[in-house]
Amino acid sequence: MAIDKNSKIYIAGHRGMVGSAIVRRLQQGGYTKLITRTRQELDLLDQRAVFDFLQTEKPDYIFLAAAKVGGIQANNIYRGEFIYENLAVQNNVLHGAYRAGIKDLCFLGSSCIYPRDCPQPIKEEYLLTGPLEQTNEPYAIAKIAGIKLCENYNRQYGTRFVCAMPTNLYGPNDNYDLANSHVLPALIRKTHEARQRGDNELAVWGTGVPMREFLFVEDMADACVFLMEHQRSVIATAAACGLAVTAAKQSSLPIYNIGTGTDLTIRELAEAVMDVIGFKGGIVFDSSKPDGTPRKLLDVSRMHQLGWQARTPLREGVALAYASYLATQN
Repeated sequence: MAIDKNSKIYIAGHRGMVGSAIVRRLQQGGYTKLITRTRQELDLLDQRAVFDFLQTEKPDYIFLAAAKVGGIQANNIYRGEFIYENLAVQNNVLHGAYRAGIKDLCFLGSSCIYPRDCPQPIKEEYLLTGPLEQTNEPYAIAKIAGIKLCENYNRQYGTRFVCAMPTNLYGPNDNYDLANSHVLPALIRKTHEARQRGDNELAVWGTGVPMREFLFVEDMADACVFLMEHQRSVIATAAACGLAVTAAKQSSLPIYNIGTGTDLTIRELAEAVMDVIGFKGGIVFDSSKPDGTPRKLLDVSRMHQLGWQARTPLREGVALAYASYLATQN
């Protein structure tokens, strides 16, 4: 059930990597009534401003991509900011949507919501079955709260809020600040600069042993639009058959893992980045730096069953991400 092309769609966080990809995906799909606001125009930490904005604009759909994000170092240093700002933003937008009568919303989370020592690959039902990774626990707790808000608003108020849980994302408009970036953009920048300087070695945080899964952000945007359409389709199909979606069924709908279903070690990732960029030196691992979670591979069978799969191979995605990084340097 496709979204009506004349629908008003609000993308919160449209300047970020995911939000900007969602804007591009919607534009490519022929959607023209897109609503965006910069932080200067609308501070999502300001509850009254958010409530007033949603009540006035009344978008038909919301993609909630706005969040305070960062890598291991940023998550570990700015712990209070990560939990407070993410809770405040999502509470304001989610409750504001409900107050304004907006039924359809896609909430973006993260694979860090799952326990540190999760069975692999990680299924959606593993949520809240064990302790979280300490380095990003504040961020994870905020996102878990957002999922539960969506789940319980669906049950109590009949909303159609859906939650997309992506693996590690990368691509155009990524953050390449070495103090706050995630591993792949950090590797792209460090490898590029090492090649520029003519270095013989590339320094990489940790041991290189942890395994990670990576998803190109354009695929993530496609999954978000797909999920929004699917959520409406489930409800519409039930209504056409004269059936009601029960509270129990509705509560089981909101969370979906989004990924490729394959992973690789940080060493293999670094080697792939070096190959794409053309850096011929060796790798030196700094084991004094944290590794984070040993492995995070998502079980994406639920999305596959719905008919969606990621399309961009890692090497192709890294080349596209590197090209976008180079464009920012000119």
